[in-house]
Amino acid sequence: SPSPPVAAMFIYLSKKIAIPNGVKLKTISWNGVNGWVVCGGESGLLKVLKLDGGAAPKPKAGPAPSNLSMNQTLEGHNGAVVCCCWNESFRKLTTSDQHGLVIVWMLHKGMWFEEMINNRNKSTVRGMKWTSDGQRICIIYEDGAVIVGSVDGNRLWGKELNTELAHVDWSPDGRNIIFCTMQCEVHIYDSIGNFISKMPLYCLEDSSAQTSLIGIDWYDGAEGLQDPEQPTLAIGLENGRLQLMRDELDENAVLIDTGMTASSMKWNTNGTVLAVAGNHVTITSNERRELSMVQFYSPYGQHLRTLKVPGSGISALSWEGGSLRIALAVESHIYFANIRPDYRWCFFGDTVVCAYSQPERTDSTLLFWNTETNERAVKFVKQLVAIRASTDNCVIVTKGDAPAENQPATHVLSLCNAIGCPLDSKYVDFEPEFIFVTEHHVCAASADLVYLWQYRTLMSKLTSVDAGTGSLRRKDGRERCFHIDDKPTAAANDSIISLRARPASSDPAIAMTASTTCLIIARDSGKLVRYSLPHISVEREYTLSCRAQTMFLNCDSTKLGVIDANGVLSLYDLTVPDGTPAEIASPPTGDGSPPAKFERKEVWDMKWAADDPNLFAIMEKTRMYIFDELVPEEPIVSSAYLCSFSQLQVRTLSLDQLIRSPEEASKDLVVIVEAKQLKEVRERMESTNLAEAYTLAESKPHKKLFEVLALAALSRLELAVAEKAFVRAADYMGLQFVKRLKLLDDPKKQAAEIATYTSNFDEAEKIYRDLDRRDLALELRESLGDWFKVVQLVQQGSGDDTQLAAAWNHIGDYFHERGKLAKASQYYAQAKNTLALIDCYFKLEEFDSLEKLITVLPEGSPLLLDIGRKLSTVGMANEAVAAFLRSGDANAAIQSCVKQHQWEGAVALADSHAAPNIEKMITQYATHLINGGKQLQAVELYRKASRFKEAARLLSNLGETVGASRANPLRAKKLFVFAALEVERMRKKMLSNNAPEGGTQNVAQTLDSLVQQDQATGGEKWLDSAWKGAEAYHFLLLAQRQLYSGAHMDAMRTALRLREYEKVLPAEEIYSIIALTAFYARFFGQCSQAFMKLEAMPLKEARKAEVSKLALSIFTRHAPQDPSLRRAECPNCSFTVREWDAHCGDCGAHFAACVVSGKAILSPHDAAMCRSCKHKYYQDEAEKEGRRHCALCHAQLPLLQATEPHMSGMGGRYR
Repeated sequence: SPSPPVAAMFIYLSKKIAIPNGVKLKTISWNGVNGWVVCGGESGLLKVLKLDGGAAPKPKAGPAPSNLSMNQTLEGHNGAVVCCCWNESFRKLTTSDQHGLVIVWMLHKGMWFEEMINNRNKSTVRGMKWTSDGQRICIIYEDGAVIVGSVDGNRLWGKELNTELAHVDWSPDGRNIIFCTMQCEVHIYDSIGNFISKMPLYCLEDSSAQTSLIGIDWYDGAEGLQDPEQPTLAIGLENGRLQLMRDELDENAVLIDTGMTASSMKWNTNGTVLAVAGNHVTITSNERRELSMVQFYSPYGQHLRTLKVPGSGISALSWEGGSLRIALAVESHIYFANIRPDYRWCFFGDTVVCAYSQPERTDSTLLFWNTETNERAVKFVKQLVAIRASTDNCVIVTKGDAPAENQPATHVLSLCNAIGCPLDSKYVDFEPEFIFVTEHHVCAASADLVYLWQYRTLMSKLTSVDAGTGSLRRKDGRERCFHIDDKPTAAANDSIISLRARPASSDPAIAMTASTTCLIIARDSGKLVRYSLPHISVEREYTLSCRAQTMFLNCDSTKLGVIDANGVLSLYDLTVPDGTPAEIASPPTGDGSPPAKFERKEVWDMKWAADDPNLFAIMEKTRMYIFDELVPEEPIVSSAYLCSFSQLQVRTLSLDQLIRSPEEASKDLVVIVEAKQLKEVRERMESTNLAEAYTLAESKPHKKLFEVLALAALSRLELAVAEKAFVRAADYMGLQFVKRLKLLDDPKKQAAEIATYTSNFDEAEKIYRDLDRRDLALELRESLGDWFKVVQLVQQGSGDDTQLAAAWNHIGDYFHERGKLAKASQYYAQAKNTLALIDCYFKLEEFDSLEKLITVLPEGSPLLLDIGRKLSTVGMANEAVAAFLRSGDANAAIQSCVKQHQWEGAVALADSHAAPNIEKMITQYATHLINGGKQLQAVELYRKASRFKEAARLLSNLGETVGASRANPLRAKKLFVFAALEVERMRKKMLSNNAPEGGTQNVAQTLDSLVQQDQATGGEKWLDSAWKGAEAYHFLLLAQRQLYSGAHMDAMRTALRLREYEKVLPAEEIYSIIALTAFYARFFGQCSQAFMKLEAMPLKEARKAEVSKLALSIFTRHAPQDPSLRRAECPNCSFTVREWDAHCGDCGAHFAACVVSGKAILSPHDAAMCRSCKHKYYQDEAEKEGRRHCALCHAQLPLLQATEPHMSGMGGRYR
């Protein structure tokens, strides 16, 4: 996959420690957590060192301390110590020597002591490695022996491998162990010693010379990954070849040839840099020269930097925790080198943007930190490539997905503001290696292509916003792209796709910088090309005497600073004609010698002043220099990064500490360094009079100097000097202020105004108080918006109630803007700002407090409408209605009820306030629901609107539809029950509406109610027999339930009752169930009558044939006769009746059916009536089933009274 741009890291040697007696070192290891450095060498040498900085606070932006705070010699080894490793989790040290002696050391009271010893004299220890969690250690011997032990000293397992071992490492998760052999093979085993596979070494291909493995290192991801797809497993060969893999199965490994004889290698602690130590042999003039060096590579194989080290060979290396230093074991010395990483960061305005990795995330975390307000914003970005900034915005470059195989991935350039919000973005179909942002352009370049995006014009703000109309209408910023070998013109604008198809340039770009007026690109041949902006045409070409790595333009684009790959800074004059040398020479030394070329070594950062073309600051090792006209000032010890240089002040940032602890960002990390001119003027102002300081400032004028002088003169009330200084600083507002001061006759008032001008407001208030002018102090605080102080002053008697209320209100606004609504509501209440208080209560969901305001506000207040609308949105219909009615808007109250489906309340309000449209609205909405298939919602609407008749009709129609489907008789029964109950509600309402207040109905009023009922139900007779449908399906279900439970007699009795409901149920179904139940009850006479009814029906011929065949099969074996039963008497005329008869055969009296058992009620005194549906039931039947609710309508039944036993509910008169 494409790799990110090469980082311009810098490294330099900083300290050298000599080992006593010239003992040569074999191994070195740096504890990344506590900072101990252990080194081992010949003759049993073992030392633990610690550099200062653990207890003492680190100086601001200073270099890493290098004094030793610990130097302990550990005794226990006799042979050369060849291997040592730290267990950082448990603070243990493990060492081994050439005789196979392994010692585990522990820390006790600041000293290291032996804890465990393991002596195996058979072979030499070649490698030791702890797991990333410190729980297990693997020790390998040269003869192939492997021992795995635990941190508490127990041996977990051991194994003898039939090969000579050289190196070992654990996988990051501790599941696999990687062994390197003397035969240049890499074997993979699981954590319990089972062989898995052999790892292919692609770096051995095309290598004929004999070589060996120098090491294996697998980064465990403890500090996160910049890219989830980056290689983390490194394998090195002695011939200088490296193989970088993403895991042990990676078939697309990164291969590197360092061009030297390698001796050791190691990832840094965050897996971003791989250090490889070795020797490089050069032969010049028949002289063979061997150089010791360390080369640094990115995870993708890009060469970052080379560090040359004195001595004849580097035996071992180790990184410090945080990867800012590296320790090198060279013969009998330890060299320490400081590293200045090229962090992904930028600075603009007062905002620092930096990227860091978190172990639990696969993306990059971007911190947007305002160094003035200390506000922080965090953004997560996948596949981050670079961050660059201009004065007001930053550009975040990320990598997208590749459109096709073997095609470069699309990269996204996102323009963001100071809190990380994207303002605009562009997509480029190439890999940008160089990014630069000016006030108007984003410049991106690869080795061959240059892309420019003009995101802001000279006349307006961002091109993505139409500033003329204030609208947010999108506009495309101007984009240009050209090939590095072309000379672009204003008319040419080739596409990236066509340019990418061209062959690669033989003279690629290696560095780029830009300003508002020009773009400068350095090429590999040393050519420097200057293009004009925004027209993009070649202006001039120069020749560099070095290979540029980073370039810096001054504020007027007349001088260029170039830092090459070796950290050498050169300056070039861009105003000379083409072809002439452009190097800037150093100032004359005064000894008559010709001036030499200006050059500074070991430089890793540079910043030109934004307001002076001759001022610049550089970082040289651990010192910062400020140059004025190429003359350096006194250096300042610092390792901080340069943020900005303006107004004779350099702002620096301790970026190392910020990246290490981004959650603890504080203003202490930012240090401002003043230039010599500014410091001298300040010193002169303090030591002598202002006139001399003014003369000193005039000797080398700068706006900042006169601004400082003006403020100092104001503080001393020397208005004449202040006026002159403001004139030289071109500060018109300052001049006007001085004129206003001259009009004041009181020096104390002048002092107060000056304190206000210099933002020393407490001092100004104190002066006003001393003058007994609290009114002026109050005006001051009001103009500043310091409302807390305003309240304090008013309460002390400096103002009136109106000012106090305004202050309370502004304090409420202060807390409201910060989301502290509870506090805001308290101050709004004190300010009596009811409108804001309503908003706070609503956002806090304090609806009770909102409801209380309804009675507090006067009738007709428009705020009541606001309260009503807010309460209506949260479903508090009754409270909303109260608010609307109190405001006098009855129509809004009705609409609120309608929205909340409170139709009954809406109808009542419409009746009381003469709103005729409510009935029409109900009808329209109900029709809409019915047409949409939501009949039950329509029923609910009718019920809430007290339109019982329509609800009953709709329920009855639903019941008929469900019943006709013959699929769910229980649902049909429920619908009919609900329809009948609605009819009962209608009747109750008609009777109650005609009842006089405080009395009972008389006969005439009752007759009127009955007449109204008859008129209401006239034409729709189904309303008079609303219970018929419910009874039909109830008895149908009851008969089937009794049949299946084995109560055949009861089932037949209930089925015979269905003959009354032939208008509700199909006759075929009625007589079919009668025949079935009679057959099982062995009442073949009733069965025969049912079959005769079925045969007489107009059925299909096939159905009739089936009925006849079934009847024949039954009655050829059974005579159509019923068994004899005891008969009962009619309670009216004592005529003999059967227990399933519904009417008396003599007097015609109707016998109601018990809704619990289906029996005819012939003993009225044994029956009770449901208060809801008015249907009767035998009490003993209800008690037998334990019923507490009506079997038909399921209403609550009254508590059952104990009754005398009787015979099956048939009374006592039997024959």
